[in-house]
Formats: sequence, structure tokens, C-alpha cells
Amino acid sequence: MPHQHHLVETLYRDHKSWLHGWLMGRLGCRETAADLAQDTFLRISSGRDLGGLREPRAFLTIVAKGLVANWCRRQSLERAYLEQLAACPQSVMPSVEEQALVREALLQIDAMLDGLPTVARQAFLLSQLEGLGYEDIARRLDISLSTVKRHMKRAFLGCLAAI
Repeated sequence: MPHQHHLVETLYRDHKSWLHGWLMGRLGCRETAADLAQDTFLRISSGRDLGGLREPRAFLTIVAKGLVANWCRRQSLERAYLEQLAACPQSVMPSVEEQALVREALLQIDAMLDGLPTVARQAFLLSQLEGLGYEDIARRLDISLSTVKRHMKRAFLGCLAAI
């Protein structure tokens, strides 16, 4: 583990500025680029063995692209939530604390859905957003009813784990 820590330190020292600039070019925001650069190094510090790494910038780019995609998805989710809030009558507007709790829950659900296989995510969304029953989901996705049940169980367990 000390060797791994040294490799991450070396990567950080040698490529931090480059990665920040690369992220800056994609995001246009110095602070967000700095946050995601830090997150990239944090992610690799607990990941795979870096001993055989031959192309550090390519590796950092792959990790950073995943973090940028997650960040963009969270921003999109946040905008959609704020648009829905703006459409609410003032009389039913949730408190600031309730809004923060809902945003946090949405981000947790989004992360859980992102971790599901595509078909499981589709089945869950068809159930929860379109109100389809399991048999209708099976027909729509052209999968068996038992497969729908298995996917739904996995999604619900993911929701429970996110709580």
C-alpha cells in the first residue's frame, strides 16, 4: 500500500495541472475543474494497482471522463428538480431543508440507477414512472416475467441500500 500511495502522489505531482487544464477546457469553470481533478485522484487512490501504468494521462482522462459524466448528469437532475420547484404554487413549496433532502434523495436514486444493468434500469423506470405492471414490462422489454421480477428486486434492494 505505501508503494501505491507513492504512485498516486507522483501522478498527482506530475499531472495535476495538466488534468485541471483538460477539465477546464471541457467544463469552462475553474472551481468545478479543480473539484473534479481532486475527485479523479481520490478515485484512483482507492482503485487498481497503478504499478504497470504506461499512459498516465490516458488513464486519468478515462477516470475524469466518468466523473464529468456523473457531474453533468447530477447537474441535469438538479436543473429538472429546480424547474419543477419553480412550477409549484408557493402554498405547497417545500422548505429549504425539505428541498435539500429531496435533492440528496434524487442524487442517491440516480447513482443507484446508474449502477444497474440497462434492462434492470428500464424495468424499474417503466414501473415507477409509467406505472406499468410486471407483465406489461415483460412484454415491452421482450423479457420473461421472472426476469422482470429479478430486475425489480435488484432495483428495490438498491433503493433500500441508498437510504
